[in-house]
Amino acid sequence: IERPPGDTAGCTFCHTSSEERCSTCHQRHQFDPKVARRAEQCKTCHWGKDHRDWEAYDIGLHGVVYQVNKWKPEQFDFSKKLSDADYVGPTCQYCHMRGGHHNVQRFGTVYTSMGMSMADRGAPIWNEKRDRWVSVCDDCHSPRFAREQLQALDEAVKDAGLKYRETFKVAEDLLVDGVLDPMPKDLCPDWSGQHLWSLKIGAYHDGEAYGGKTGESGEFRMSNCTDVERLCFESVGYFQTYIYKGMAHGPWNDATYSDGSFGMDRWLVNVKQNASRARRLATLEKKVGITWQPEEFWKTGEWLDELTGPYIVKNHPGKTIFDLCPDPGWLDTHHAPAEEV
Repeated sequence: IERPPGDTAGCTFCHTSSEERCSTCHQRHQFDPKVARRAEQCKTCHWGKDHRDWEAYDIGLHGVVYQVNKWKPEQFDFSKKLSDADYVGPTCQYCHMRGGHHNVQRFGTVYTSMGMSMADRGAPIWNEKRDRWVSVCDDCHSPRFAREQLQALDEAVKDAGLKYRETFKVAEDLLVDGVLDPMPKDLCPDWSGQHLWSLKIGAYHDGEAYGGKTGESGEFRMSNCTDVERLCFESVGYFQTYIYKGMAHGPWNDATYSDGSFGMDRWLVNVKQNASRARRLATLEKKVGITWQPEEFWKTGEWLDELTGPYIVKNHPGKTIFDLCPDPGWLDTHHAPAEEV
């Protein structure tokens, strides 16, 4: 977390104290399976702009069926084990913990190239998970219906990916042409202690123009970055999430309106408009002989000395967080094989 603790209570509550504990779902002072089987148990953590699970479920058809009928034991008998459940509609637990399996990822869409990744969805590595996902829908729907919904999700993600790549390309061209204000070198270091471009993820961009060596990875900045970079982050981190979650859970209106596909449209236009303005300004400055120096607040700010990056630079010169934590499990990007997830 790059920001001070007071700014990130909403992150740390779920990603530290609540993560991977029995009492998160079963409640420490009750530990009643009947309570843990209710969809609301997932709501505490699984909601918000960048992981819009609860909202997507709650306003979708399945969520409406649940909210209308959840107090009727004949419709939702939570005294039964999940393996014996015959609900009138699915809960979060019914789909993602099918049969009572506690490995939620096993029946989730994470790491399946169904949401954010532009990958070959027909590749063998994903086939098993996608077939398993569809099989959950088959409990109530026909196989054809489930496949059609999956295809609709794929098409929505494909369209979002086109906007996502175009948005990032506009920002990338600004950086390469040297008219992004400020450039990475003019900023406070990111949370890892580096001055790489915040949108330079993995080896997608090679060369010193991005602030690092070939293959070095930048870290997303949600603050202390140009408006163009922030819009890029929000476009993929928030709006594309609305689209993915909306199509996966049923509130198709949410995937389109709100901050879904229409939101990506707005942010793409805003990025293009900002880029046009930046280029016109750079042309005028060059014509009149102005050499612009980035404002000092980009390097200091009111609380930037509390961030991880500046702390590392000050106390461990020449090091990054990856040098100081050579094997940090919480930074691990190598996921378990598909058959284990």
